[in-house]
Order: sequence, then structure tokens, then C-alpha cells
Amino acid sequence: MSTQLKHGETLARIESLLGDEAASLLEHQSRTIPKEKLHLPGPDFVDRVWALSDRPTPVLRSLQALFNHGRLAGTGYLSILPVDQGVEHSAGASFAPNPDYFDPENIVRLAIEGGCNAVASTFGVLGAVARKYAHKIPFIVKINHNELLTYPNKYDQILFGTVEQARDMGAVAVGATVYFGSEESTRQITEIAEAFAYAHELGMATILWCYLRNPKFKTPEGDMHTAADLTGQANHLGVTMQADLIKQKLPERNGGYLVLGHESPYGKTNKKVYEELTSDHPIDLVRYQVANCYMGRCGLINSGGESKGKSDLQEAVRTAVINKRGGGMGLISGRKAFQRPMAEGVELLHAIQDVYLAKEITVA
Repeated sequence: MSTQLKHGETLARIESLLGDEAASLLEHQSRTIPKEKLHLPGPDFVDRVWALSDRPTPVLRSLQALFNHGRLAGTGYLSILPVDQGVEHSAGASFAPNPDYFDPENIVRLAIEGGCNAVASTFGVLGAVARKYAHKIPFIVKINHNELLTYPNKYDQILFGTVEQARDMGAVAVGATVYFGSEESTRQITEIAEAFAYAHELGMATILWCYLRNPKFKTPEGDMHTAADLTGQANHLGVTMQADLIKQKLPERNGGYLVLGHESPYGKTNKKVYEELTSDHPIDLVRYQVANCYMGRCGLINSGGESKGKSDLQEAVRTAVINKRGGGMGLISGRKAFQRPMAEGVELLHAIQDVYLAKEITVA
């Protein structure tokens, strides 16, 4: 079977999975921020973008290690398996659908067999199997978590270990979450900015989960935790903290500043954000997230979201198409992959990667 035919079959499968949205997502041409203004992913991304920055040489090596592994090696795109849910959402809630993943070795095996660029997980998971796997797939250690065992639940990200521990187990990068918009955000920003600066000193790359968290963001007009303007600003703050990669939820709406500022002043924005720099199209909303990552100088990886069962494959491929066509750098998808038999998880991860390997799917 020819490579061209394989490519054609891959595109046909992607179109089938997208269903009624196929034409809208695959043929959309952005009229907001031109793709020519973006620093787009590519095989030379580290040389073209990060080599011009203040990042120490060992950090460039660590970034290149991420880009050079798995099925997407050499493309400039990333497919990362994140499994920190055992802490974040409880091990029972996370692993009961497939108890095999109580064993951390299976998490790393899924990332390897799934062709991922890296595996992102906890000190406990990666530390338990470090000597067997740290040289076989890049490790990203998530250094803080929301433990959710405090009663009543308290939504805060706290450190679970040190940057030195991540370095000593062979990690090429550390990851962390900041809940922007929360009462604890000032401490978290300060804490993680210091941790990221130290990680760079030690030669590791940094990835920031730039999540919004405030109960008042849930409004009658919609949940503004996924508004493009607010998540875009969270991205901008994350890059300012010297994250090398930004993880962000896929935007589902816009106008967060406008809705939250309707009754009392909140933040600042500009009408051009809504009239010229964005539209209602999901690709244009992701494009605005990318623009806030210094026009793509810091890569945007969107999260895969929770597992919903039968629709997971379609949703994962849809998110990948939107991210790629918006100018993003890849997907970091966990629950959709590990809350099912390993063979099915591998198939889902490969389907995500196929979107980034398909040359027919271009930046809008």
C-alpha cells in the first residue's frame, strides 16, 4: 500500500470521525489573526524560536528531547500522556474504570506503546519506575496538585516535592498548575515562577497548566472557565512566568471579561478582541489562545478533557484538528486514553497523532 494511499485513508477516517463538522473544521480559513504572524510548530522550532531566548543550553537539549520522541518525532508537534488524576480526582475515580492503571508501570507503558512524545505524571508514579523507563521515554514530573481530600474540599495547588527530585529521577521537564483567578493564585504564581526558574537552572523544560478557577466564573451566560479571552490572558501570564509550553483547555465560548464585568468592573479588554481578533469559530478561538502565547513562541497544547465513553475518539480527534489548525503545538490527553483497555487507549493516542501527521490538515 502506498504512503499516499495511507495518507488518503487517514484523512478519510478523520473526516468520518468529525462527521457533520468535517467541512467546517477542515475547510475553515481564519480571517482574524493571520497564520503568517504566528511562530508555527516545525522540525526547527527549538533552533528557530527558543534558541534565541535566554533559556540555558541544557534546557534547549531537554526541549529537543521532547520533540524528538514518539510517532511525532521531528514534526514540531507533541502528543503527551498526562496521568496526575490519581491525586487530582482520587485514585478510585480515576482508575476504577481500568484498575490496571493503579500500577504506575502501565501508565508509562501506555505512553510508550501509544507513541507519545512524553509521559507526565506524579512524583510517585514516575519515581516508582524511574530506573526502568526514564531513559526510554521523556519524563515530565508534575510538581504540584489539588489533593481534594481536605473536607470540605479546598481548591488549591500545593507542592508535592522538589525540583531536585524531578531532576534526580531523570525528568526532562517539570509541570505545574496555577489556578488563575482563585484566592490562592498570588501564592501559586510566586511559588511556581520560582520553581520554573530553578528548573531552568538545572536544565529542565517547564510546562504550565494555565487553568482558571473561581466559582463566580460560572454564570447564567455560561461557564467562563473556558472563555477564549480569559484563558488567553491566563496563557499570557503563564508565558510571562517563563513556561516553555502552555497547557490550556479548549475554548468553548468568548466574552468572559464582558460577562463578568457586567455588574461590577472586572479586568480590562478591548472591543477589537471580539470584533477583529476572534470569531465564534472554535479554530479562531484557539488562534487567540495561541496569540496570547507570544504569537506561538511558547507552544500551546490543549487538554483532552474528561472521558465520556463512546464519543471519546471523536472528541479527541476534533480537539486535535482545532488545535493544529489554530496554530497550536499538540494535545495532552489522559483520561480518554487510560480509562479503557490499553489497546483502545493506544488506538486513541494514535488517532490524535494522525491528525498532526496528516499533511493535508494545515494551519487555517
